Amino acid sequence: MNPKRCAACKYLRRRCPKDCVFSPYFPPDDPQKFACVHRIYGAGNVSKMLQQLPDQTRAEAVESLCFEAKCRVDDPVYGCVGIIHLLKTQIQKTQNELAKTQAEIAVSQTKLSQTQNSDFM
Repeated sequence: MNPKRCAACKYLRRRCPKDCVFSPYFPPDDPQKFACVHRIYGAGNVSKMLQQLPDQTRAEAVESLCFEAKCRVDDPVYGCVGIIHLLKTQIQKTQNELAKTQAEIAVSQTKLSQTQNSDFM
């Protein structure tokens, strides 16, 4: 066993070649990262995707794949769309609460200015 094999090659039980497309993105100390991606997308598909991308965008693509795969494992029906929906709902509720609070502030300021104007008369 070569301790320098990446997590993908360890998971797939193969030698890790020097030009391994997985090794820069799936370090040997984080095997769950590759296992999750492999479970959802498959090693061959991920390899093809990475090979088609320019080197400078591969790391970001791997992070996106890992996030989406983890979401799909956690929520097989909705995946990351479920998180997006939840966040949109939270944003809408917060915007509604903010509008309500701003209206209350405006009413309070109006009452305060009316009180101050009536005190001067």
